[in-house]
Amino acid sequence: MEIISLAVIGILIVISPGADFVLVLKNSVASGRAAGLWTALGISLAIGVHIAYTLLGIGYLISHNEYLFNMVKYAGALYLIYIGLKSILTANASLDDIESDEFQLRPIQYLSQGFMCNVLNPKTMLFFVSLFSQLISVESHDHRSILLYGVYLAVLHGLWFGAVSVIFTSKLLQHRMAKIKKRLSQVCGLGLIGLGLVLGAKSL
Repeated sequence: MEIISLAVIGILIVISPGADFVLVLKNSVASGRAAGLWTALGISLAIGVHIAYTLLGIGYLISHNEYLFNMVKYAGALYLIYIGLKSILTANASLDDIESDEFQLRPIQYLSQGFMCNVLNPKTMLFFVSLFSQLISVESHDHRSILLYGVYLAVLHGLWFGAVSVIFTSKLLQHRMAKIKKRLSQVCGLGLIGLGLVLGAKSL
């Protein structure tokens, strides 16, 4: 039952709207499918960092230190608000702007964006810190289970965000996405700000 619960929770975490989704969507719509896929790969690779600090016990230490845990929450809240504001501020970019050289990055840069976005994503941080400390016994030191679950999440992230990039850059949606890009960016930005405010309020 624990395995099924972890699998379901993992899926819900991956598909829930957040900074990763916004970044993949933005890069895909603005710079094409390849940019979105490289971003998705970066997000998937970032899961390795979360696996590492979980195996080292850092997540356990943070989850049992109220001050450190609240600091993570505050940092997460500020990060979400920052991403949300940035999404709203860039929503007014014209089609000519997003097709300019300034917006066209190299594949490694898109990969780095995805990697950093996930590594600094409080949703993912708090997931690893809190869920593993609750559902996986610390006394058992079951590093193999944590590693396997981490690989599962990494693959899940890559598949999901890769699918997001493919779907939103399909010929069927490209024309429609161009029409609603501004509104979509604004809605995503407001959603992220709302999540950040909720996360910050829970830390008070």
